[in-house]
Amino acid sequence: MNQSLKQQLHRMFDFTFAALFLVTFVGVYYWYRRPKNFPPGPRGIPFLGVIPLFGKWPERQCNEWKKKYGPVFSMRVLGREEWIVLNDFESINQCLVKQSNKFSGRPFFEALQTLIHGKGLSFLDYGPLWKSQRKFGQKIIRGIGLERKGVDSCVNDEVPFLLESLRATDGKAFDILGILPKSSCNVLCSVFMGKRYEYDDDTLCTLVRLFSDVFHSSFDNFSLQLFIFAPKLMYIYPFSQSYKKLKKLFEDYAEILNRVIAEHEETFDKEHPRDFIDAFLKNMKEGSDKNFHIEQLHMYIRDIFEGGIETTTNTLNWSLICLLHYPEIQTKLREEIREIVGQSGSVKMSHKDDMPYTNAFIEENLRFLTSAPLGFQHKTNQDAEINGYIIPKGTTVTPNIWAVQNDPKYFDEPEKFKPERFIDEKGNFIKSEHVIPFSVGARRCMGEHLARMEVFIFLVSMIQRFEILPDPESKIPVLNDGINGPTFVPYSYKLIFQEI
Repeated sequence: MNQSLKQQLHRMFDFTFAALFLVTFVGVYYWYRRPKNFPPGPRGIPFLGVIPLFGKWPERQCNEWKKKYGPVFSMRVLGREEWIVLNDFESINQCLVKQSNKFSGRPFFEALQTLIHGKGLSFLDYGPLWKSQRKFGQKIIRGIGLERKGVDSCVNDEVPFLLESLRATDGKAFDILGILPKSSCNVLCSVFMGKRYEYDDDTLCTLVRLFSDVFHSSFDNFSLQLFIFAPKLMYIYPFSQSYKKLKKLFEDYAEILNRVIAEHEETFDKEHPRDFIDAFLKNMKEGSDKNFHIEQLHMYIRDIFEGGIETTTNTLNWSLICLLHYPEIQTKLREEIREIVGQSGSVKMSHKDDMPYTNAFIEENLRFLTSAPLGFQHKTNQDAEINGYIIPKGTTVTPNIWAVQNDPKYFDEPEKFKPERFIDEKGNFIKSEHVIPFSVGARRCMGEHLARMEVFIFLVSMIQRFEILPDPESKIPVLNDGINGPTFVPYSYKLIFQEI
């Protein structure tokens, strides 16, 4: 090789090396660069962000990062997208309550928007449309303008059917998910569709499957969480299979609701609206608000059923597991229940104020077993400030609900299940502002009152009539492990209801 060729090769090598160095330097610079006065936080792996660092418990990893970066920090989730994580009550309250007009938006999640097309309620961005739709929903839940019984009656009316289904197990081991979701779903059907279904009815069984199955599959639940952080995964195998399953669930749901709406239209009387669908149809036919249309009705009810069935079922399911782990708590609860309600009396919400230990048990269950560890993601509608940091408009913000409910600043020995923490020295129930499973602020769960009512009446009715026992042939799920994704649910198990 002559000297000239060697020099050319050296120059090419030097140029290539310099170019690679420059590209790497620029890439690293832009990767680690943050906006001015932006919260510090983990960058993760270039281009992949923090997702590979999460493991099974993103909320717990975020709580660990809080020790290094503080209660408000940023994290790079994928590419160059920045998220803000709020890891204590003070920061969550400051943003979601005191600055709710700035922090109440919803980010664009591709995997969901391809299915809901900007309709419904839960994933609507903050603005006039969301405000009007939420106001309408709150009015219906309170029963305003409807010629039907109240929400509390819908819950009470379902109790005999729940108890009869439990008696039918005849003291044999069974999976509670074969019953609880149907009870919860029927309450929603009564409130929003004006009817309930028998537990073996095909429509009810299909609705339960549509709104429960995906959360109780480890892979599907995990995939849903990944779609939030990395939406393009919905096009990549094997995650694409979960997305196809989700899409099929939407299609099956649409078939059912079309049938129910058609039945309502046949018997519709604008002067006497019976339920949510009637009230919605009335607004449609009056035509005063163009946001009331069939597609919006579909997605609205879908949002309510998805949140309502899963929240109530999951809370009751974890409650029963707690009773299996702590039979002495079950005994104490039953003693209080029978003292206030009697051995066979009907449980009413009016009994609640006289049952401090029962309230404390439910509150501790909601705290200890956080159903939605990272809550719902928010988006800033305008530039905002928190703890001296500037959060630009359009930034995704997520409240770490689990971190608040496991913060030793608020709860002594938070890793222990202790209902007594909510009982004062006089034996009264003390509700904590730091138990926030339904979130806080403008976007607090609209169905919280209904969910709490179902949990109280259903749980008390079950403990009153049955001794809840473990199946000797299956393992009781541990309280600090389960299927973790957008929701935290227990692994499958069986239990025994022995009538007493």
